[in-house]
Amino acid sequence: YGWHYGFGLAGVGMLLGLAIYVAGQRYLPPETLRTPAPLHDGAPRALGRETVLVLAGIGLAVTVFRAAYEQVGNTVALWADSGVDRTVGDWTIPMTWFQSLNPLFVMLLTPPLLAYWHRRAAAGVDQAPLRRMACGALIVAGAYLLLATIGWSAGGAATGWIWLVSFFLVLTIGELFILPTGLGLFARLAPRHLGSTTVAAWFLVTFAGSLSAGLVGGLWSRFEPGAFFALLAALAALAAGLLWRLDGPMRHADRQHAGGIAAGANA
Repeated sequence: YGWHYGFGLAGVGMLLGLAIYVAGQRYLPPETLRTPAPLHDGAPRALGRETVLVLAGIGLAVTVFRAAYEQVGNTVALWADSGVDRTVGDWTIPMTWFQSLNPLFVMLLTPPLLAYWHRRAAAGVDQAPLRRMACGALIVAGAYLLLATIGWSAGGAATGWIWLVSFFLVLTIGELFILPTGLGLFARLAPRHLGSTTVAAWFLVTFAGSLSAGLVGGLWSRFEPGAFFALLAALAALAAGLLWRLDGPMRHADRQHAGGIAAGANA
């Protein structure tokens, strides 16, 4: 129905949330005064050099990944508006509905994926975090390769809307493999007193990725859709290669982090 309805409903939702919080705050536990953490609390006091380098490498890889991933709200939307047949009988599916597919699939797919990963972890066959992230980037590369194939085979004709739905489904699976895992890595490797700063660095990566997505999106008018989506697939595959290459250094940094915690606890 338009941006005004969207932002208006968000404002109504925030007001309702505030009202619920104010009305229900008497049910919250009493606040306790915070005390400074002890000097030897079992957590490292600083980020080690190797950990910083690994996190920087992950940040670079995710920036490259987001240059491709963030096109869903940019060039993919442009292509879907003009290159996709959105008719069902006499009715045309609104373009905005397709932009709702990604968050819808996030809500539908997160519970079964979490259950799957929990079963694998319980069986002792869980993937290392960076390998899982690399697989996610490869899945996203596959989603864009699907669009590239469709763009090449369509020959300028409109594509059936079901292919766009399939793209969002595959893309969301890849997203769930890489983005929450990366955030968890940054949080887990952070020293206790630098937790917020380290997690904020992850969102700085999001900022850099959005900038890179804008730069890559500027190439849309210079390529045919098939070639442009192939470029996005290549960027996501490059990110996958970088993440896979960082798996060894990541394991070493993780062992150092765990050793620092053990040393602090013994002290």
